[in-house]
Amino acid sequence: MHWFLQSDFFYSFRNAPVAVASFFVFAVIILAAVFANFIAPNNPFDPASLNLMNGFTPPLQSNEFTGDVFLLGADDQGRDLFSTILYGLRISLFVGIMAVMLAMVMGVVLGLIAGYLGGWLDTFIMRFADIQMTFPSILVAMLIYGVAKGVLPPDLRYEMSIAVLIISIGLSEWVPFARTVRGLTLVEKEKEYITAAKMIGLRKSQIMSRHILPNVLGPVLVIATITFALAIIAEATLSFLGVGVPTTKPSLGTLIRIGQDFLFSGEWWILLFPALTLLALALSINLFGDWLRDTLNPKLK
Repeated sequence: MHWFLQSDFFYSFRNAPVAVASFFVFAVIILAAVFANFIAPNNPFDPASLNLMNGFTPPLQSNEFTGDVFLLGADDQGRDLFSTILYGLRISLFVGIMAVMLAMVMGVVLGLIAGYLGGWLDTFIMRFADIQMTFPSILVAMLIYGVAKGVLPPDLRYEMSIAVLIISIGLSEWVPFARTVRGLTLVEKEKEYITAAKMIGLRKSQIMSRHILPNVLGPVLVIATITFALAIIAEATLSFLGVGVPTTKPSLGTLIRIGQDFLFSGEWWILLFPALTLLALALSINLFGDWLRDTLNPKLK
């Protein structure tokens, strides 16, 4: 720990107010989601704890029927909005993390293969990536989601909805990883240490995994940070459109969609607070990712 506190990386971090503030906001959101069971006043997904008489209670105002007071108000079903946001954050973060991991693994593997082996494999992978980049990633995710839901048996569509959502977003975001890793691999494989590895008889898979992969992870981590924000926004967009997380376990996108139905009837808090939470989460990740990119690649400053 001492060496980290004395490192140039930590020195740059503590002298970047935007990076510190964005990391603090992101850390608070993560901790709030992880410890939702202890922070949330009640479990919004437990029907026994709900009271429909609390529906549409404004923030910090006593309900005229029950006398209950909610920090951020209550939604149409009488759920405490603060608790619902905390539990919804769990779903959004889980989908985002798993989707980024899928995209990163797929992109790194394909990028290494394309860059190191070259030939027809390189041409095929990169042309496929070019074709996918011509379409917005959200449309690709919607297409994959629709196909997957159509293939699944009707009795599994509800249970597998989150898994399908993760696969859809992951398969729509692998291209930046693959293109970056391929470019870095083309540079690394011409260096002397790779030539030495070939001379001592290491297999291609060993060279790619032991020698090239560790030297391309820096930019990959930066892309993963930015893609994490994109994945969360993609999940919120799909859920907002009604093709994402089921309404019984709503994420931030589902909460925003529900809040939109009551925005013009005066219940503004049902939409505002989930939207602000999503904005704070995505903005903090993007700002931290921008600082991380500039720090790990000083040429971009």
